Amino acid sequence: MKSIRIIESTRAGETNREHPLDQSKKNPAAGNRPALSKKEERAFGGLLTRRYRWVLSFKAKLLILLALLTLSLIILFGVYPFLSLTQPVDANILVVEGWVHPYAIQAGAEEFRARHYRQIFTTGGPVVGRGGYINDYQTSASTGADLLKKTGIPAELIQMVPSHIIGRDRTYSSAIALRDWFRSHDVQVRSLNIVTEGAHARRTRLLFEQALGSDVKVGVIAVPNPDFDARRWWLYSEGAEDVVEEGIGYIYAKLFFHPRQ
Repeated sequence: MKSIRIIESTRAGETNREHPLDQSKKNPAAGNRPALSKKEERAFGGLLTRRYRWVLSFKAKLLILLALLTLSLIILFGVYPFLSLTQPVDANILVVEGWVHPYAIQAGAEEFRARHYRQIFTTGGPVVGRGGYINDYQTSASTGADLLKKTGIPAELIQMVPSHIIGRDRTYSSAIALRDWFRSHDVQVRSLNIVTEGAHARRTRLLFEQALGSDVKVGVIAVPNPDFDARRWWLYSEGAEDVVEEGIGYIYAKLFFHPRQ
């Protein structure tokens, strides 16, 4: 009798146990829905999904903060010396950008006397506010030459080389005008130094090198602005404006400017 009851209970269990296919028929959605991973949960019919992801730890955030702080300090203390390059070469020709302020003109005159240059040139295009080129005497080159004469440099040693272009790429246009003057007057130049203002110096040298070619060694002398302390330029509006403007100008000249010949 016991054996008969065991067999009957076994058969009853088999009849109550449902096949997986029968379960999928009762709940079709369960058979078609892919199993979600343990790292993903959904809600509102799949419109929202919650996923587990890697995030920066406190230590990583601290390291990034320190890196940004270090980079900021490098920029604060290094960008102005980088832009306001002073690196003269052995030369007997001195060039003064005519648009510079009187303090830079005076520094150019002192440089001319101290190193016994043969001749001094002034460069620059139409004076701002004139609406374009009028004549050679309405240019920064002419203005710079007049200021040099007032410092006591003999007029016969000063040669203005005006550019007729106003607007973009004024420094490069001034360098092209100087190159063309050398060629038209059959002046063989192997090296020269340029006097300019502060943070404009590195861009000036770059553009003059591009205009004059690899056969001419170009030196540059940056005259600091006396109105602010170059070591703490970020504390002065003029210093901040100077660094930002010249920094952008140098990046453009270095990476995006295509010189014309």
